[in-house]
Amino acid sequence: MDIFIQQIINGLVLGSMYALIALGYTMVYGVLNLINFAHGDILMVGAMVGLSLLKVVQQVAPGLPGIVQLVIAIVGAIPVCIVVSLLIERIAYRPLRNAPRLAPLITAIGVSILLQTLAMMIWGRSPLPFPQVMPSDPVHIAGALISPTQIMLLALAVLAMVGLVLIVEKTKMGRAMRATAENPRIAGLMGVDANKVIVVTFAIGAGLAAIAGVMWAANYSTAQFAMGFVPGLKAFSAAVLGGIGNIYGAMLGGILLGLIESLGAGYIGDLTGNFLGSNYQDIFAFIVLIIVLTLRPSGIMGERVADRA
Repeated sequence: MDIFIQQIINGLVLGSMYALIALGYTMVYGVLNLINFAHGDILMVGAMVGLSLLKVVQQVAPGLPGIVQLVIAIVGAIPVCIVVSLLIERIAYRPLRNAPRLAPLITAIGVSILLQTLAMMIWGRSPLPFPQVMPSDPVHIAGALISPTQIMLLALAVLAMVGLVLIVEKTKMGRAMRATAENPRIAGLMGVDANKVIVVTFAIGAGLAAIAGVMWAANYSTAQFAMGFVPGLKAFSAAVLGGIGNIYGAMLGGILLGLIESLGAGYIGDLTGNFLGSNYQDIFAFIVLIIVLTLRPSGIMGERVADRA
């Protein structure tokens, strides 16, 4: 039972990060009908900027509590990620809105490679150690262990997702986003500024990716220029699993995918002599993606975005 609880905790931590990234995918798809494969690299930018800010903070004010240092890193990384994401939207995606769907997809892959290359030029190609600023003593929960960094990650993920739901469901901009997702042409006739909605959507997604990036690096104590590629693919799998275009589906898909990976690596690895253990845990996300696309392409919670005329 202790092992089971530990795997559940690990899955929730991993799934929370997947959910934060998947929300960026699903929001952009809901509004633009575009798969932004460069979104995973926004996570990488957030982690790298957060790491740089953390080093500055430790030099200027080394006595600050660890949680304050992490919050400063996150708060500093968010606007940088938003600016990068908005530049990508304005330069790479906006001119292709009326182009065939394959063109934006190829462009997104190209932007992803460009971001990785620029990051490699700025921060180098070697993995960088992320300072351990939070206490290292784990908290015991029913025989399982969870670190203070993971507790902070779960709390931030919950706050971010609740905040996003409130924005989408309770604000004027949220109504405009839902209207644009349903039918951008009719939303425009009703006075909705589609460009403004798209900019806000990219900004929110980038902010969530920045939080996930800093906490990902803090949880695994490392950051590098290519760190966003695999999490980005897994978050896309999570969005598809939950139902891409549905923010609740992205949250559910991220949590489920994290649990599947954790339980699969833990239990299936034991049954197979670790042949499919932690060293091969990445395969579980893509097995799930294949199964979902084969049996239920719309995902668990279906597709909320209406077909466009």
